[in-house]
Amino acid sequence: MDEADRIYLDHNATTPLRPEALAAMVPYLREQHGNPSSPGFSGRLAKEAVVRARSEVAGLIGAQASEILFTSGSTESIHQAILGALELSPDRPRVVSTAVEHPSTALLLERLEGRGVEVVRLPVDRQGLLDLRELQSALEKPAALLSLVWVNNETGVVSPVERAVGLAKEKGILCHLDAAQAVGKIPVNAQKLPFDLLSFSAHKLGGPKGIGVLFVRKGVRIPPLFCGHQERGRRGGTENVAAIAGFGVAARLAATGLADRSEAVARLRDRWEEGILQALPDVVTIHGRRSPRVANTTSIQFARIEGEELLARLERRGIEASLGSACSSGGGAPSRILLAMGLSAEEAQATLRFSLGEETTSEELDRAARAIAEEASAVLGRQTAGGRAG
Repeated sequence: MDEADRIYLDHNATTPLRPEALAAMVPYLREQHGNPSSPGFSGRLAKEAVVRARSEVAGLIGAQASEILFTSGSTESIHQAILGALELSPDRPRVVSTAVEHPSTALLLERLEGRGVEVVRLPVDRQGLLDLRELQSALEKPAALLSLVWVNNETGVVSPVERAVGLAKEKGILCHLDAAQAVGKIPVNAQKLPFDLLSFSAHKLGGPKGIGVLFVRKGVRIPPLFCGHQERGRRGGTENVAAIAGFGVAARLAATGLADRSEAVARLRDRWEEGILQALPDVVTIHGRRSPRVANTTSIQFARIEGEELLARLERRGIEASLGSACSSGGGAPSRILLAMGLSAEEAQATLRFSLGEETTSEELDRAARAIAEEASAVLGRQTAGGRAG
């Protein structure tokens, strides 16, 4: 199949690099080779690029430029937030989180638990929503950190972060939000929501891979993971100037017309979901559909169908989706997030994630819906025929 005919519905895994972001990167991959820490002309040009991008990224989330710390991506940012908070509070080796975190958080917490840190994993309901009463109860005991995923990467469900952050602040507990799937999709404003730490990546919003941010609110002193004088002593290592420049441009573009873009994607997504539900009425379940969700994400369970088989069939039809988080797909085990929502292992393994982008068209979604209905019906038809033959 020609690449131009393929339908990419895996934007939660990564987004295409915006042409404007690529153009901003090219000079720093070619002729402008300076180190931002060097005092010479080339160094000053590189430093100017970093300063400009830091301001653009800060503008996307309503932060001050000094609160933006560049990292290699959300995973590093999450590690610095959690490990740093524990280092700041050695007398409170306890982290409150949820059972539906991204693997970069979940696996780190598992490791820390093995080293004696108390980890509280708050449950969610069948729609993926956190019970705030459970959270309030968990925060009665001192903790180093509350760490929550803002938007779930598999279901698109939006956590009630406003109330959660407020509860943490009432108890004097630092609060970190994993905003990898939130920034660029819903409004994120550090002036309106008093979280202490926020992590996200460029490649989820049209920027390059390998660059991310840890927002550190003014007055919060998080220890570095890597020592060095860069990033005001908060993150050692020579800055990735090209990636930072691309991140800045992608952030500026992501901040423009966010509400209108989100509304347009939501209209496409809702129409598409209705079409699939009508085509496969007794087969399809959409997870988190009754919860607040970001506009682009659909998690669909196909009754009596192995997700891996359906995914392979769709791939042959030129449709790209995923079994869940791109950072955990391929492991063979059912989604930990879906299990935490109360699904059985069989139900979780029958689920695919589809995530739209701003450039996804209604024509592409119509083609994808037809392919999904045809391939799912073919699998079910084969099962029925096999049952009769038996």
